[in-house]
Amino acid sequence: MKPVFFAAAGLAALAISPASAQAEDASWGCQILLCAASQSPSWHGVPYCVPPMKRLISAMAKPGFSWPICHEAKAGKPGYEPYEECPAGMTAVSSRTDGDRPFLGRDDKDQCTKTVNQCSNRAAFRTQFGDSQENERKGVTIRQINQNNDNDVFNRDNGCMVQITQPRPRRADPYYFDIPNDKGVKQRAWFNLND
Repeated sequence: MKPVFFAAAGLAALAISPASAQAEDASWGCQILLCAASQSPSWHGVPYCVPPMKRLISAMAKPGFSWPICHEAKAGKPGYEPYEECPAGMTAVSSRTDGDRPFLGRDDKDQCTKTVNQCSNRAAFRTQFGDSQENERKGVTIRQINQNNDNDVFNRDNGCMVQITQPRPRRADPYYFDIPNDKGVKQRAWFNLND
């Protein structure tokens, strides 16, 4: 946190500098970067930050929006990752099929999934996934995987293998800047644009 704060404090000094060719745009871009990097409190709790961030939120809703850049900081535009990592042992997957994707190239891995053998430890499986109402509330689905081998009439599927799918956790702060410090090492500062 401290290195990001000091990098952001350096940006504040640059933002005040009149040397920029586009002083107004660079000033706003550096204000945005400085405020986005504020962590304790977030920009919402810093009176200086509220006006430029609300201006940004308003501008984003208009056609032709272009993100204000702080060229002095060399951080560029922010990234956006709406989802947290999946819980351990699960893999991120998309709930959409290729025909459902309106924006090609967009990462829509909005679910977490894993395949488990429910028979290997039935008590643990029931404890974690046995309450169908709780599963429904959390959006957890359990689908039996058919392991039938049509060539082996004596070894029909025993119903042990299931695929568990659940919604991927959403980030509270889905936007981020990778801000280089004085040694060029980038540090990630997460933020949100909730008004």
